[in-house]
Amino acid sequence: MRDLRIVFMGTPDFAVETLKTIIEHNYNVAGVITAPDKPAGRGRKLRASAVKEYALSQNLTILQPTNLKDESFIEELRSLNANLNIVVAFRMLPKVVWDMPEYGTFNLHASLLPDYRGAAPINWAVINGEQKTGITTFFIDEKIDTGHIILQNEVSIAPTDTAGVLHDTLMTEGAQLVIETIKAIENDNITLQPQPKDASFKTAYKLNRENTKIDWNADLETTYNLIRGLSPYPAAWTLLYNKGEEQSIKIYDANCEKENHTHETGKIIVEDSIIKVAVKEGYIIVNKLQLPGKKAMDAKSLLNGYVFYRDAKMG
Repeated sequence: MRDLRIVFMGTPDFAVETLKTIIEHNYNVAGVITAPDKPAGRGRKLRASAVKEYALSQNLTILQPTNLKDESFIEELRSLNANLNIVVAFRMLPKVVWDMPEYGTFNLHASLLPDYRGAAPINWAVINGEQKTGITTFFIDEKIDTGHIILQNEVSIAPTDTAGVLHDTLMTEGAQLVIETIKAIENDNITLQPQPKDASFKTAYKLNRENTKIDWNADLETTYNLIRGLSPYPAAWTLLYNKGEEQSIKIYDANCEKENHTHETGKIIVEDSIIKVAVKEGYIIVNKLQLPGKKAMDAKSLLNGYVFYRDAKMG
């Protein structure tokens, strides 16, 4: 059995669960690499990453390089004498880093590769109305998410799951898959599966202003999937036209209701403290939204102090 010395690389909450599980299984974590502290909140005070906060609680050695090719960082990394790197929700590594340890560098990715390579695999699986996705561990190579697959687990997606719900499921399942992968490497018992190179696969494009905007002319299911696929972060957005004013608002939570109607697409109907938006084949029922400069609030709370006039619509 191999004696492993692990360097863990990650930044957000998604990565904390894996690091925590590695520690709980008594593996030797020689060091943790995470993002530099960043200004956050109104006071713009420096805030540590979720991974750094956990690593501090465990008295782990922490490195926070701004440049992964910097010679002083490379020397610090070498001095940790790790023989395995594990990457979860970090950034692209230069070859000098991923090629350093004897047993390689593997990554946990939140999809069934080769589908949904890229920055936002959880969001796009929901946005595209998938009924299943999963997690994959693979050895890192020169390109993004293309290395040889070590292990995969399939996870089902319920029709009402948001990206947030799926994130938490994959976070937990992913941590267990990493442990299985470590054990396989520890016992020198891995079978690698090359990823196909000659077929087309679904892509997890980076989320931006354009692809997070709601198109109210799309069908009911497509519109609903976009909203739940961007909930709770970064949230789908739309323009609200009300009493001659135009505002950009975010919709955090919604349901859908299939029903024939004659309303214009995007028209807002308020009934019994419920906000409905007309789309093809039915309505999007808006449960939680955020007006500019305001906190996100549920529909009933919003309607206590805000009036949608007869001409109100989204577009």
